[in-house]
Amino acid sequence: MDLVLSDEELTALALAASPDPELSRDAVPIQPVAPTTDLLPTWYMPASAGHAEPGWRRRVALVVVSAILLINAAGLCVTYGHVTLG
Repeated sequence: MDLVLSDEELTALALAASPDPELSRDAVPIQPVAPTTDLLPTWYMPASAGHAEPGWRRRVALVVVSAILLINAAGLCVTYGHVTLG
């Protein structure tokens, strides 16, 4: 059985909800209690399981980004694909 709610019903439920709900004594926090240096919790955005791009792709990307930065540092503009002053 699927429960379908309209936008108005969802809005009414959200406005009726308490911003500070009473928690039971056995409530468990979603994120770990230990302090982390991560900007986002692991349940929101886990670490990637893949590996870095192959060397040649990384070098090509660095060359393109470096060229754009150098052109902009020289006072030229490449916003629309053509090098212009300004």
